[in-house]
Amino acid sequence: MLIDKETIKHVAHLARIELQPNELEKFSAQLHDILGFIDKLSRLDVTQVSPTSHILPISNVLRKDKLHISLTPEKALENAPCKKGNFFSVPKILE
Repeated sequence: MLIDKETIKHVAHLARIELQPNELEKFSAQLHDILGFIDKLSRLDVTQVSPTSHILPISNVLRKDKLHISLTPEKALENAPCKKGNFFSVPKILE
């Protein structure tokens, strides 16, 4: 399937990009190659291939949650340059 220059211009217009005349020929050939490869992939028989989300068999390694003593609000805020109640106070950045 050959992609003509008018199709390239139309797609460029839809994507809101400006192409130079010399780029039209280049992108026409590149899109032709890409669509040819996709066509080749679509003709493959993958009925015996199971779907994968990753090429390697990996799994998450998670640790068990353990209870431990946490900081008190006073201890967490003792070195804070500015605080309001039990919270850090920072300069306002939005108006």
